[in-house]
Amino acid sequence: MILTRRRAAVPGPAGTRHGRHRGAAGRGLGHGPHSPDGRGTGARLGPALGPEEPPCTGNRRRHRVVGAGRQTCDTREQGSDMKIGIIGAGNIGGNLTRRLTALGHDVSVANSRGPQSLAALAEETGATAVPATEAARGAQVVVVTVPLKNVPDLPAGLLDGAAAGAAVIDTGNYYPQQRDGRIDAIEDDGLTESRWTERHLGHPVVKAFNGTYAQDLLERPRPEGDPERIAVPVAADDEAAKRVVRALIDELGFDTVDAGGIDESWRQQPGTPVYGLRAGVEAVTRALAEASPERPADHKA
Repeated sequence: MILTRRRAAVPGPAGTRHGRHRGAAGRGLGHGPHSPDGRGTGARLGPALGPEEPPCTGNRRRHRVVGAGRQTCDTREQGSDMKIGIIGAGNIGGNLTRRLTALGHDVSVANSRGPQSLAALAEETGATAVPATEAARGAQVVVVTVPLKNVPDLPAGLLDGAAAGAAVIDTGNYYPQQRDGRIDAIEDDGLTESRWTERHLGHPVVKAFNGTYAQDLLERPRPEGDPERIAVPVAADDEAAKRVVRALIDELGFDTVDAGGIDESWRQQPGTPVYGLRAGVEAVTRALAEASPERPADHKA
């Protein structure tokens, strides 16, 4: 197995299994390398700004990189901030909330327990805690980061209020033995995990962050060109949505590799060479090519 730090209960790059959460910083790994629920990535968006460095000017705005305590200048045009909905506030969802609000995006976050359970996260980050039925309202990007077994239980019409052409990111992974039980459409019909999720949501999805360690979202961002910058595989059928997501991941401080369409997304599912891999574009591209469509025994029901 590629992952060495997962918890027995739920494997994944999240680093520890699905749920080890170490303190308010949200350093636990969750989904997949998220592990069953907490992967993430983290890196700085640029060099740390020291006390003698010049302030951000013009359209360059300074944002705090949560977790690392550093600040960087954001070179996006003013007014380019997006409205983003995050459904699921585990390790990955929580750390994406931290990073995306720090970058200036308007983030609404929801979970299955209701807005009151997210009061601390909202206060920490400035995100708006909302019911799940409102998380996607007006959102240009929606992140669905819940255990796969819970996808069928998401509210009907969850994405109805999203902006036209919204990109929907699926971070999920299938852990039949550790968490999700048997899903016949995946086991017998050969659907990829994200194709199965897409059918339940009734909206095309972009598969990303499923093999990312949640703590990396806070700790491993790097500026473009940094030799230690991690690459994230991204799969989708909707090329426009894929471009939006890849640009957002770049903004978060990571490179991306186009992993093809959703029917090819098995190349980044649990048990594949790229799952949990902390490496650059070349190594991630190679790992995707080396993947086998045969699901490992410990990832079958």
